[in-house]
Amino acid sequence: MRTRLRQLRRRLLTPSMSETLLSVRGFHVKSPQARDRLESIGRFFLTGYGEAAEARRPRDVEAALEAISPMYQGFAYEGAAMGHAVRDGLPVGGRDHVAGFLAGRADRHIYMAYVGVGWAMARLPRMRWGSLHAPDPLLRWLVLDGYGFHQAYFRTSSYVHKHYVEQRFPWPGDRGGHAARVIDQGIGRACWFVGGADPEVVARLLHGFPGNRQADLWAGAGLAATYAGAADQAELERFWELAGPYRRFVAQGAAFAAAARVRADLVVPHNELATEVFCGMDAAAATKVTDEARAGLPADGETPQYAAWRDRIIDTFAAAGRV
Repeated sequence: MRTRLRQLRRRLLTPSMSETLLSVRGFHVKSPQARDRLESIGRFFLTGYGEAAEARRPRDVEAALEAISPMYQGFAYEGAAMGHAVRDGLPVGGRDHVAGFLAGRADRHIYMAYVGVGWAMARLPRMRWGSLHAPDPLLRWLVLDGYGFHQAYFRTSSYVHKHYVEQRFPWPGDRGGHAARVIDQGIGRACWFVGGADPEVVARLLHGFPGNRQADLWAGAGLAATYAGAADQAELERFWELAGPYRRFVAQGAAFAAAARVRADLVVPHNELATEVFCGMDAAAATKVTDEARAGLPADGETPQYAAWRDRIIDTFAAAGRV
C-alpha cells in the first residue's frame, strides 16, 4: 500500500514530460541534434524530480541518479532537489527532505541542487518559502538563479520577450537590489534554451534587454552554453564574438559551469570546449579561478559575498584579456 501511495504522489507532483518539448514551449529549433540535447536535459530533470517525489527517504534517489550518464546526471540531481524542496514546502509530509538529500552524494552537486531549490520556490506560494533549505551563505544566491530560469522557461513571454522585472523581491541580505541581478543570471541561462542554443538567436534575445541588465544575462547564457552544450566550436566562437563588451561576464558564467562539473566529476568534452573558448583555459583551470576568488571574501554588507565573488572572477578574466 505504501509503495502505491508513493507512486501516486509521483504522478500527482511530477509535471508532464511534454512540458520539456521545444515545440510545446515555443522555443527556437536550430537542428534536430540541438533539439534532442535540450529536450533530453528537460527529460532527465523531470526524471530526477519524479524520483524525489516518490522516494521514501531523501537519499533513496541516489542509485537511480548515479545510473544516469555524466552528460545529464547533474540535471537529474537538480530536478531531484526541486522535488525534495517541493515536498519540504507542502503543508503535509514532513520537512528536511533537501537537508537529507544534501547530506549524501548530492553534496557533490550542490550548485545544481541549490538551483533546483529555486525551481521549487517558483512553484510554491511565498508563505511557504521559509520552509526551503539553502543554508550556505554564499551559494544560497543560486536559488535565485533557479527561480529566474524557471520563470523564463515557463513564462517566456513575460520574462524574456517583454523583459518583466521582479519588483521588491524578498531575499535576506539583499540591500542593493542584487536579488534581481541573480534572477537575471537565471533568465540569461534560460535564454540559451529559448534560443535553441543558436548563437545568433540567443544573442538577439539578450541584446533586446535594457543595457543595465545585459551583463548578468550574458553571464547566465555563458553558464548554460558551457554546462548544457548543444553548440559546436564555430557556434561557441560566434557567441563569444557576439557577446562584445560582455565577454568577461560570459567567461565568469563558463567558469561557474566548469566548477559545477568538476566538483561533481561530470566533465564531458563539450564542457572543456566551451571553457577553452570562453575562458581561454581548461575546466580544471577555470574551476581554480573560482576557488581562488572565494578566499578571504568580506562578510555580507552593501555588497553580498556572492556579488564580490563574481566580481573577483570577472576581474580575473578581464585582466587575462577575456574582454
